[in-house]
Amino acid sequence: MASILLTGCAGFIGSHLAERLLHDGHRVIGLDNFDPFYDRILKERNLAACQTHPRFSFHEIDLRHGTDALVDALPADPVDVVVHLAAKAGVGPSVREPAAYLENNVLGTAHLLEWMRGRDIGKLFFASSSSVYGNTREQPFREDLPLLSSCISPYAASKLSGEQLTATYHHLYGFNVLNARFFTVYGPRQRPDLAIHKFVRLLRAGEAIPVFGDGSTARDYTFVLDTVDGIARGVDYLLTHEGVYETLNLGNEQPVALLELVAAVGRAVYVEPRLEFRPMQPGDVDVTYADISRARQLLGYAPQTSLADGLTAFVDWLDASEQNLL
Repeated sequence: MASILLTGCAGFIGSHLAERLLHDGHRVIGLDNFDPFYDRILKERNLAACQTHPRFSFHEIDLRHGTDALVDALPADPVDVVVHLAAKAGVGPSVREPAAYLENNVLGTAHLLEWMRGRDIGKLFFASSSSVYGNTREQPFREDLPLLSSCISPYAASKLSGEQLTATYHHLYGFNVLNARFFTVYGPRQRPDLAIHKFVRLLRAGEAIPVFGDGSTARDYTFVLDTVDGIARGVDYLLTHEGVYETLNLGNEQPVALLELVAAVGRAVYVEPRLEFRPMQPGDVDVTYADISRARQLLGYAPQTSLADGLTAFVDWLDASEQNLL
């Protein structure tokens, strides 16, 4: 049994990961600041299954408040690996509030790394994003592509900055690091602002689906439990290896065009979509497309969930959630 510190544990991916790590026999120390980006009640509900588990503890901490906040709030118990998922999310909102994204995602990460250094904790799984590739022409996206001028949103820049910080701490202080670039994760507990969640609500309300651009933009949709499996495998890799510094794509190798996604969501809820075409949004990329050969080789990562099955799982979860509110 290892002791895992998990930041962002109340979020969409984080809550699923907390459950998986507990299932795998680990102890989980969960951190979250309940950022008001969406309703705190939803995040508390995400954590419900973990809160009663004997190997789970929770601390409400904002990483922006510095290393002292971590020192004051956390017990001096051993930590074997830190999984850093906490971040201010969303490309569009980052265009409107760039400073907030840099403060949360870059400064917050720096504070966490300094706390780790002070505690002599040297193993880190860092959640990055496919947005760092921007509109890179070469596809599928490989981890070794040059990215110095690729970022076209503050969110992407904040994530690439986080990767640079982990490289610095690996070089200077010997940290073992896996950076994982997530590709459009979807599924149960998905944030209300994300496309699939919005599309289901709009279709059921009889409203038109907004299509930004001509509908040809594409995303490498990856079911949340497939992403979580990749993270859990990454944690195991860090626990059993030394001298690690790797950057990996955790995607699905299957870009889905926006019009194709809208049609698939329509089939999942048995509603014929009506479309409303709008201009492209600032910061949006044209395509995301993961080359996952490195993650497959290193971790045995192999996504299992088709888009149709993943959408069915999301709709079933949404129906159950809404029923529980009645």
